[in-house]
Amino acid sequence: MGVNLNGTLLAVDAGNSKTDVAVIAPDGTVLGSARGGGFQPPVVGVGTAVDGLAEIVGRAWGAAGGAGLSPAFAHATACLANADLPVEETALQEEVLGRGWSRSVRVHNDTFAILRAGLDEPRGVAVVCGAGINCVGMTPDGRTARFPAIGKISGDWGGGGGLADEALWCAARAEDGRGLPTALADALPAHFGLGSMYALIEALHLGRIAVGRRHELAPVLFAVAAGGDPIALSLVHRLAEEVVVMAAVALRRLGLHEEEAPVMLGGSVLAARHPQLEDRIRELLAERAPKATIGFVTAPPVLGAGLLALDEAAAGPAAKARLRERYAG
Repeated sequence: MGVNLNGTLLAVDAGNSKTDVAVIAPDGTVLGSARGGGFQPPVVGVGTAVDGLAEIVGRAWGAAGGAGLSPAFAHATACLANADLPVEETALQEEVLGRGWSRSVRVHNDTFAILRAGLDEPRGVAVVCGAGINCVGMTPDGRTARFPAIGKISGDWGGGGGLADEALWCAARAEDGRGLPTALADALPAHFGLGSMYALIEALHLGRIAVGRRHELAPVLFAVAAGGDPIALSLVHRLAEEVVVMAAVALRRLGLHEEEAPVMLGGSVLAARHPQLEDRIRELLAERAPKATIGFVTAPPVLGAGLLALDEAAAGPAAKARLRERYAG
């Protein structure tokens, strides 16, 4: 007997580096799943990017027992990287609707998947700090809080890339005398087997070290800060300030700042649980949102996309618990 695909839901979590898709039954059972490459519409265009999603959705549908049939879902939730502005979400939602997977489609920025994965109900705020930094919040009545989160032009500071750039700036100035001394001046070039900041600057400028490898310097910064270097520690504390100010503003926008509400932390930088960063975040958040509680998101974001889909389908607690159990551990 074939699998009953009536009422199935589609959950998509598409990040810059990978995409996860799940086909979910109304009771929260995962019927099929698939993984593919990253989702980068700014690089390849919206249509081509969604073409890539279609291939992954097709494989997940086939794994669920829908081989030979066109995917047809009661609802589709797609949490997508690079859907940073509402206008981008709208364009992506129209593109997904045009594929005919479902008449009911909801597109979110992928940070919402991380937030929902960490919450028992869709209520709270998440700050995600990986290569970049972002913050979103939501309430059960559908209200959301968000920031553009597209770099310095939208007021952002931080993330692994931003930390690496600041560390390089401080180290370069320390070596040539324009800035205060810091152990970063030795530690950053040493990470690449080089003897000076000048050598590192030259290697980065001439492309002997790929630009993408700058992200490797964020853990070096944290290690130097842990050793007591005041310049490195100041950058760590500045990141804590950014995390807390984003969370506090989001809580206030949602009217959650004077009541107990979760602030979930995710992304590679925050998930590493660096003591100087985490302690400072706790200290500052206690001052600005005393009733807020901090948690860390370790579940895969596709779980959050699936829970959002179940929310849309008005699924009960048992279905959500079953889905969460599927992705536990």
